[in-house]
Amino acid sequence: GISTNVGGDKQVFAQLELAIKSFMNTQRWTTDSYADKEKLKCNLNINLLKVKNQYSYSGNAQLQVVRPVYGSTYETILLQFIDRNFEFSYAPEERTMLFNEQTYINNLTSMLSYYSLIALALDYDSFSKFGGNPYIDRAYNVANLAGNAIKGPWLQQSDLRSRFHLVENLRNQIVAPFREGYYTYHRLILDDFTNNTPEKRKMVLEYLKTIKIVSTAKPQAVLIRNFFDCKAFELVNIFSAAEKPEKQEVFKLLSQIDPTKIETYRQILK
Repeated sequence: GISTNVGGDKQVFAQLELAIKSFMNTQRWTTDSYADKEKLKCNLNINLLKVKNQYSYSGNAQLQVVRPVYGSTYETILLQFIDRNFEFSYAPEERTMLFNEQTYINNLTSMLSYYSLIALALDYDSFSKFGGNPYIDRAYNVANLAGNAIKGPWLQQSDLRSRFHLVENLRNQIVAPFREGYYTYHRLILDDFTNNTPEKRKMVLEYLKTIKIVSTAKPQAVLIRNFFDCKAFELVNIFSAAEKPEKQEVFKLLSQIDPTKIETYRQILK
């Protein structure tokens, strides 16, 4: 959806929203086939804050990507990301958005394509070890082409929570143990959680210890920040039925890795 507090032609905004939906839903990023129950859900909310000139906009965008959990009605969040530099141009005659992965065309299609590939990278990482690699490479290529053309959040010098740093984290060998555990967490734990739940909790605890090591080696890694933005309440639910010593251990660990959500994690101790 698109929201705006700036002036402008409402018909253009409505057309823009339809064009974005069409682009996101009709582009084929993979040759794999998905059953309806296997498909990722992607919510993109764009908040336009400024009209720089006719048909040129800036604002922010909130992206949430949700993956179904096998054998249940539960869904787990893979990506919850705020892009604070969502800038693009769009003219009413652009009813069909053009995109080529080997060439930069415009910032809007580059951003939409980049986030589609990042979403698929995380999804494939959750189903097999480093399964997202082909999509990470493609997302990096999109970011590189855009960075060469217009710089900004596509480049290394940008904010640590930028597009550049998100794909950089996914390619970084220091972060590789996090990605390897990401598969364990989703495929071996969440997708089979009701089978031997105490053992699954121990596996989550081991994964959190791995994340602590990675976050110490690469402080403020946006990929790890995203994990806890997505999973904080999920982790509370996972450990709510644990024994007291395990609750205390996981609370202490989470408080060290992700101190901004300490009050959320305190619910584990109840």
